[in-house]
Amino acid sequence: MYKEYFGLKEDPFSIAPDPQFLYMSDRHREALAHLIYGMKADSGFVLLTGEVGTGKTTVCRCLLRQIPENSEIAFILNPKLSVIELLATICDELGISYPSGHSSIKVFIDRINNYLLEAHGQGKQTVLIIDEAQNLSVDVLEQIRLLTNLETDKRKLLQVIMLGQPELNWMLERSELRQLAQRVTARYHLEPLSRDEIDGYLSHRLAVAGVERPLFPVKTINKLYRLTGGVPRVINLLCDRALLGAYVKGENIVSPILLSEAASEVFGKKGVGSSSGKNYWQWLLTALLSLLLLGGVIFLVLMIKQPSLEKVDEIQESMEKIKTISTDKNSGS
Repeated sequence: MYKEYFGLKEDPFSIAPDPQFLYMSDRHREALAHLIYGMKADSGFVLLTGEVGTGKTTVCRCLLRQIPENSEIAFILNPKLSVIELLATICDELGISYPSGHSSIKVFIDRINNYLLEAHGQGKQTVLIIDEAQNLSVDVLEQIRLLTNLETDKRKLLQVIMLGQPELNWMLERSELRQLAQRVTARYHLEPLSRDEIDGYLSHRLAVAGVERPLFPVKTINKLYRLTGGVPRVINLLCDRALLGAYVKGENIVSPILLSEAASEVFGKKGVGSSSGKNYWQWLLTALLSLLLLGGVIFLVLMIKQPSLEKVDEIQESMEKIKTISTDKNSGS
């Protein structure tokens, strides 16, 4: 809607993982380098983790553009599968035929192994890429490990690249997956953008979309970092809505006020700034203060109800006198 107004050829802040819009920050460059190294090293597993929206899938799409032509790729986007479903999906992605309507794991594995041997004989490299890999079950992960057992003296016949959220690292720390964890030869955790990188990120995406002039002043970028914490997907959502607001109001740049209004629409009034983690620390501080206040109230109540030390001494003396009188009476009788 606002493209013509700003002279844009494409949507600069689409959340689609388009590799041409990938801004090669130091973090994203290192992430891509780890993936490329893992593939060239003929290793079994390559791991790329990161929080939601940091750009893992986009980095992977950029990797696909650099894979040699002699590579065969199986790309799994929905890993919430059983072992049978996973093996069938791999066969579908690689064009491996199998009898329909059966549920034999051995049949699938034999077909895949035969395919891998034939591909290796033809000088081809087979790569299995799994997105959202934190959703894989332990049984499925173990089956993937077993698939990588097929190897020659010099190389694995199946390369596995797993993209996932930090939970994937936690899963691989489980004792039953230690054999798989030992086969991960390249891993990288993708962090959000820093404040200094956001300026370059915005300029890059606007330039790719056809606009060289800055649309976001320094104060707006500072506020953008505070609101998003540097997460690219959240940056895209806010900037897209902010440009729409600027178009509606007939403004040529995105002011901090416009960005705040966009944040209210994207996050909701109660969620503004939640992505940066600021609200978390505010909540934690409030909780600690509340606990301290509650502890103080309980202490005061106990002190009020508790008799003073002098009264306790008086009570003890009275009890001793009663015991003495009772003993004397018993002696006299």
